[in-house]
Amino acid sequence: MNKKILIIIIVVILVVIGVWLFFQNKGGQEENISEYSPQEEISDEQFRQTIVSIYFENKNTGELVPEGRLVDVKLLLNDPYKTLMGYLIEGPRNENLEKVIPEGTVVNNIELKKDILYIDLSKEFIENHKGGEEKESNTIYSIVNTMTELMEVNGVKILIDGKADQEFKDGKIKFDDAFVKLGK
Repeated sequence: MNKKILIIIIVVILVVIGVWLFFQNKGGQEENISEYSPQEEISDEQFRQTIVSIYFENKNTGELVPEGRLVDVKLLLNDPYKTLMGYLIEGPRNENLEKVIPEGTVVNNIELKKDILYIDLSKEFIENHKGGEEKESNTIYSIVNTMTELMEVNGVKILIDGKADQEFKDGKIKFDDAFVKLGK
């Protein structure tokens, strides 16, 4: 019987020492930990935003490069294609980039058929274009690369005032077929 009592006493002493050490360490930690307060709360508006890539021409290199844009998700849910075309027409925010959609271009209609996005643009798209095959190509692929960032779009068909058989003024780039994103 004495052995059992001795074992119980040792166990009780160890438990008391363990509890005492636990609270000693915890008490010391509480003094070193301060409560974290964020610099600012995330608003509902910020919570609803996402980043999209809009393609513009680099002024120095002439290459198409993406510009990240913070966009309200509601705009993308309501009409993603017109929203993105609006950003292309508006132009870049980065001063090292330039817009490639000609001044005066208006979006007449946009419609997704299967995985091809049909974009009907006004005649100013052709008439007001600066010309040159590289600039024309950048104009087309700024649209194609931007729109194919959306999962459901695999190609873009350009129409001018409802007509599919159009081309730029120099005749080098025709709008007969849908354009697909080029690999790097």
